[in-house]
Amino acid sequence: MTPLYGTAQLNPGDHLVRLVDGGRSCAGRVEVLERGQWGTVCDTHWDMKKAAVVCRELGCGEAVDVLGNAHFGPGSGPIWMDQRICTGSEPTWETCGAPKISRRLECNHDKDAGMICSGKPY
Repeated sequence: MTPLYGTAQLNPGDHLVRLVDGGRSCAGRVEVLERGQWGTVCDTHWDMKKAAVVCRELGCGEAVDVLGNAHFGPGSGPIWMDQRICTGSEPTWETCGAPKISRRLECNHDKDAGMICSGKPY
C-alpha cells in the first residue's frame, strides 16, 4: 500500500473514482479521491461523457444515466467541483484532460452527482 497524503491508502490498480449508495457497484453517488480525501462531485458539469469514462474504468459497461440533486443521497466530506475535460473515450478518470478538480464552496451535498452504468462489461 502506498500512503497518499497521509489520509488514504492506495494499492496498485486502485481507482481514484467510485460509486456509492446505489444499491449495486455500478450505480450511485460519484466520489473521487483528491488530495488524499474521498469527496463528492458537484453535479453542475457532470455529464454522460464523464460517466462513460467512470463506467469503463470500473468495469461497469456503458453509461445509462447521470443524475443530480443527490439522487443517491447526500454524501459527506469535501465537495469537489469536476473540471476535468473528458471526451468519453478515455480508459480511466485520471486520463481525462486538465484542468483538475478543485474545491467548490458554492455547491452543497444536495447537488451531489450520481450515475448509473449498464453493469455489463464491454
